[in-house]
Amino acid sequence: MRKAPSHLFEARTRAHAQASQFLARGEKQSFDAAMADIERLTKEINVYETGTTTHRTADLQTEIRRTEAFGKWVRKGEAGLAGLPAEKRDINEGGDQTQHIGTYSSLGFFVPTGFVNRIEQATKYFAPLTEDGIFQVIKTSTGAALPFPVSDDTANAATIVGEGGAVSEVDTTANHIKLGAYKLSSGVIKASFELLQDSAFDIEGWLSERFGERFGRGLENFLTNGSGSGAQPTGLLTALSNTGAPTTSATGSNANDGSGATGATSIGTNDLINLEHSIDPTYRRNAKYMFNDSTLASVKRLLDKFGRPLWVPGLTSDDPERIFGYQ
Repeated sequence: MRKAPSHLFEARTRAHAQASQFLARGEKQSFDAAMADIERLTKEINVYETGTTTHRTADLQTEIRRTEAFGKWVRKGEAGLAGLPAEKRDINEGGDQTQHIGTYSSLGFFVPTGFVNRIEQATKYFAPLTEDGIFQVIKTSTGAALPFPVSDDTANAATIVGEGGAVSEVDTTANHIKLGAYKLSSGVIKASFELLQDSAFDIEGWLSERFGERFGRGLENFLTNGSGSGAQPTGLLTALSNTGAPTTSATGSNANDGSGATGATSIGTNDLINLEHSIDPTYRRNAKYMFNDSTLASVKRLLDKFGRPLWVPGLTSDDPERIFGYQ
């Protein structure tokens, strides 16, 4: 991953300041233009932040050779692998490897490690919930169900006991939930034999992008909306609903932009304040906002009562965008 140049962050900060001024003065066209600049600069920053570079060190030579071998195989078949060492692992699947990708006949060559890594990185770009710090990832040697212990002792607190007084017994309760393993498939991507023979085409990169996008869309949906029944994992929204935790509905508070925007379909500063303080302070310490992109677009237009925007862009790559101080 590369650091985005500082001038991109500085330009985005200037655009944000201008957008705030335009919004306060009610200059909608100028505000929209400034927001477009912010979006463009954010995309440029993301190119740096989510991009990868290849370090051709001695330790990576084997992986690089296998990646190159895979590219030669998809273009020229086994004839393109002359002189290259074969993997020990044997893959047996029916089908003609000259017709489509995904089925091949006892080649004895495995997909190179570099190919898998590129798919994983593409998945992260399309599924922000898989980024570090969002979910805790537990790796196991098998896909068997994994009991995960949980405990809720929040109803109990220490009490004052007088000298020589009796101490009551207060047990704590514990339970467990079962974490399952799920198999996802991107499906087969068919490609013509003529395309595979086109040496000028980056077939590995093309396949990585397609697989990554499909896995990303699938993961993001299941991690968010998975029903937890049948063949689906329990998604974040489903898990929250199952806990019976109280919900906070937006009442369409005034946006503080002079427009008097109210109604059940709008969000105001008071709504975000109520949402924040509906969460126990312990969990608020590391809390983050999660919403649809159209909701973010609405929040970016909100001001506090002093005319300051609630949404603040990050000044550096290590400083994320925030709303009321939360990512």
